[in-house]
Amino acid sequence: MAQTAYQTQSKESTIMNYLASDTFQILEDLEESGLDKKQAKAIFQVIRQSHEAKDVATKADIADVKRDIADVKKEIADVRKDLSAEIADVRKDLSAEIADIRKDIDTRFEKVDAQFADVRKDMESQFADIRKDMNNKLEKLGLSLTIKMGGMIGFLVVSIGLMLKYLR
Repeated sequence: MAQTAYQTQSKESTIMNYLASDTFQILEDLEESGLDKKQAKAIFQVIRQSHEAKDVATKADIADVKRDIADVKKEIADVRKDLSAEIADVRKDLSAEIADIRKDIDTRFEKVDAQFADVRKDMESQFADIRKDMNNKLEKLGLSLTIKMGGMIGFLVVSIGLMLKYLR
């Protein structure tokens, strides 16, 4: 989680309060180690300035960031888990919808196939009727032609017979 400005200032104030309250003790410790007062003061000032710098992170800051990163990783894992579950649900729903659409398409094709079969039967029946009608008409035409041809042949026979009779 992100730190507020107040929390950051509070940590810096704690460090500064520590440095301010123990200034005398720190200077004394440095002098006892063999440094003169001027050197001890200089080292103390460097330490104090380094802690006043805003870009310096403490171990506690790093631990907070690590906790924040762990929290974010957990949240990401939870989101991934939720997304995986939602994606699985969407896939399941889509699969069901696709199956329903396929059934609907199959049903419609069956109906279309049945309609084509009905049209074929009707056309075959109509063609059969047309064939019968054409055969009847051709048969009548053939009879009519036969009668006419017979009449013509009869006329020719009579005509030839008359001609022969007159020619003899």
